[in-house]
Amino acid sequence: MSLSKLSVSLLALAAGSAVGADLPSITAKGSKFFYPNGTQFFIKGVAYQQDVGQAGASTSGNSTFIDPLANEASCKRDIPLLQQLGTNVIRTYAIDPKADHSACMSLLNDAGIYVFSDLGEPALSINRDTPSWNTDLFARYKAVVDELQQYPNVIGYFAGNEVSNAKNNTGASAYVKAAVRDTKAYIKSKKYRWQGVGYAANDDVDIRAEIADYFNCGDQDEAIDFWGYNIYSWCGQSSMQKSGYDEQTTFFSNYSVPVFFAEYGCNLPSGAANRIFQETAALYSDDMTAVFSGGIVYMYFEEANDYGLVTLKGNSVTKLKDFSALQTQVTKADPKGVDESDYKPVNKPASCPALTDDWQAGSNLPPVPDQSLCTCMQNSLSCVRSDDLDTKDYGEIFGFICGKNPKVCAGINGDAANGVYGAYSMCDDSAKLDYVLDTYYQSQSKAASACDFNGQAQVVNAKPASSCSAALASAAAINKQAATATSPVGGGSTADSDSSTSSSAAVAGRPVAHLLSMGEMSMALYMGVAMLVGASMIVL
Repeated sequence: MSLSKLSVSLLALAAGSAVGADLPSITAKGSKFFYPNGTQFFIKGVAYQQDVGQAGASTSGNSTFIDPLANEASCKRDIPLLQQLGTNVIRTYAIDPKADHSACMSLLNDAGIYVFSDLGEPALSINRDTPSWNTDLFARYKAVVDELQQYPNVIGYFAGNEVSNAKNNTGASAYVKAAVRDTKAYIKSKKYRWQGVGYAANDDVDIRAEIADYFNCGDQDEAIDFWGYNIYSWCGQSSMQKSGYDEQTTFFSNYSVPVFFAEYGCNLPSGAANRIFQETAALYSDDMTAVFSGGIVYMYFEEANDYGLVTLKGNSVTKLKDFSALQTQVTKADPKGVDESDYKPVNKPASCPALTDDWQAGSNLPPVPDQSLCTCMQNSLSCVRSDDLDTKDYGEIFGFICGKNPKVCAGINGDAANGVYGAYSMCDDSAKLDYVLDTYYQSQSKAASACDFNGQAQVVNAKPASSCSAALASAAAINKQAATATSPVGGGSTADSDSSTSSSAAVAGRPVAHLLSMGEMSMALYMGVAMLVGASMIVL
């Protein structure tokens, strides 16, 4: 490394001395991150957010969370402590895209700290049990990108966190990969600077290889820009061999994009306060830095799951014992990188995993969410939900109709293994219910009783726009095929990604309370009652 480049890197890390100067934006080349001057960038990170239910698991319906980047007083309190830890990256799990983040982002910038942020939020994420990639989710993802892209110290985004976390829910990964595809295409279409879109996976022995390969394989416009690994296998006194770090280093040695620990910091055997962070020294040692780009410690705040570095009482924080342990390990870490001009990437994207009993996500991805098509469809319908129908009542109607005649619901369903997706599978739950109600109504020869459902549905005058004719005809053809297809139908591609525009949420770190949106509960209820077609609530 040249002296001039070293000076630029040190300036970035000590940016507080140059208040007002933007941090140099990080980019990726091959399997490594770099500063603009060619110096390799290693993540020395901390997860920074108070307890929040994360994208992927079934939850209770409470969607509140604390945006960690929207409270200037909290940032002024915490950022000096993050600096003491030698932090150059924080990870946030949910932000409010309508909030003002300028104060905190400026403070982070001046402290030399970059940001990775998850794109979902507790009540609006891809649900591992009833996965969907729809217009509401895409609108949320785009809003987060639009808000954060203005800050040069944002490196990238996680499209999901531990969504597929076991061999019985791998199909959900197809929906997350679609989210990666569309978010990348959106960033490109807006001509924003490079910002990566990646995924954070748990360390599940049954699917760890398949899921890493899946998100890296195929068309690179659909593949992740970086891979985050949530790993807690090094606990207390351990070693590369005992923890399995040696095996992970070998596995990812051929990965074609940057890999880092998106969460780490096992709290066994004696709780968070007694963590010694021996693994931190290993992570930045020569044994691992040729493959891994550092990691993010879980987490700053002490919560019920006992992974904190500080305790928060009122507006005051107190350091725990593991704060000093991490500080010692990070500040003495001196990872050896490669100069970008000398780095010639040779790793190739992985081969896509075959479909097996343990892996059920195919390469044909769900369609790009297209609000204009969903609106065209709704305007063309004659039977729709009543104006005052509560979302909690959707599930029973879905269950009755789809249980009575599954082909009626082919247009809203998806099959990740076979790559079969109804044209309206990307619409929100209200639009899907309208479609199902009308399709059922039409199948019953427009009998008045077929659009009643005890006053929960109503007949309306269809107002199809002539400009929608071709799109609706194409959707109808797809839905007809989807009703019987066992091979790819109705998927999306990167060429479609500019057209528009849930929570079996994964835990951030370890088990916490999760949150489920009402729409997700409706669809979950539909799945649960589809075979129980008790028609007593429906007037036929």
